[in-house]
Amino acid sequence: MSTPRRDFLLHAGAASLASLTLPAIARGADASASHAASRSEATVLREGLEAWEAEWRDGQPPQAPVWDTSWTQRITGKHKAMFDVPEIEGGAGVFRASIWGRQFTDVLKLQPSDISTVIVIRHSAIPLAMNQEFWTTYEVGKQFKIKGDDGKTMKLNPILAKPDATGSGSPFQLDKQIAGGAIVLGCNLAFGGIVSMIVKQDKLKMPEARTKALSMLVPGVILQPSGIFANVMACEAGCAFVQAV
Repeated sequence: MSTPRRDFLLHAGAASLASLTLPAIARGADASASHAASRSEATVLREGLEAWEAEWRDGQPPQAPVWDTSWTQRITGKHKAMFDVPEIEGGAGVFRASIWGRQFTDVLKLQPSDISTVIVIRHSAIPLAMNQEFWTTYEVGKQFKIKGDDGKTMKLNPILAKPDATGSGSPFQLDKQIAGGAIVLGCNLAFGGIVSMIVKQDKLKMPEARTKALSMLVPGVILQPSGIFANVMACEAGCAFVQAV
């Protein structure tokens, strides 16, 4: 754990665990850049804690969501895998989740029903769970310095079809995988960072900002208390753990 992050957590206390938010997405290649990323993460965490406390000051204490864990009953395939996606990395983790199912069915001559795929989007990857409108409205790529393979700032969610796309789209897209039966889970702790972005830009209170954030979540993504919670639940349901990025 970096010194800045340790200092922040010690200062904030255990209560800060309830307000963990989106970490810095950009990561440096050298020691100084890594240190800068850690400081940025501590700053975002501090902002999340302040937003959480502000909700109480507004007289609207946070309400505990009712979590849907019924997805575990859909893990019925003979072959089960959970893909842990903590970083954006151009959407590679989500693409790999689609590739394994196709390879298993092709090589082992299986039926689609023999495969159960779970994708857990957590930590810095949480913007992947948001639709294209969110990416453009809040300039996700610019704000978090996300670059594409061409070196330019990424303006759109790489695992969704472009707004002007025609045709049926790629089977590797997140929404296509959901439609095909993949279970996609999102980390609510990291989602708090998404809510904080809306609070800051739209000048909304936390409840209103969360409602707006939920409306921009890719349909079919199921929020869980945390990504680690989702990982463990999937593993207990029989999934092999795959470090997707």
